[in-house]
Amino acid sequence: MAQVEKVSIAVTPEMAAMLRRAVASGDYASSSEVVREALRDWKERRTLRSEAVAELRKLWDEGLASGEPVTSEDAFARIKAKIDAAATR
Repeated sequence: MAQVEKVSIAVTPEMAAMLRRAVASGDYASSSEVVREALRDWKERRTLRSEAVAELRKLWDEGLASGEPVTSEDAFARIKAKIDAAATR
């Protein structure tokens, strides 16, 4: 590990016990490893959420730019008409 900064965190007794169990089981060499992995997962989730929000904004803007809205009844009527037209060919 190139450079590290030591920080202090406060966790609930249950979380502290989970940290100790993860280390005691051999899954991790230290509680720092557990916390680093948790932070990497947190960062990934935040990145994915940010990307999802950006995608929703893009889709929202596309929807607004696509023209006037139609009711679901009109949309289904158009779809049914297309299906009926294709079935009579």
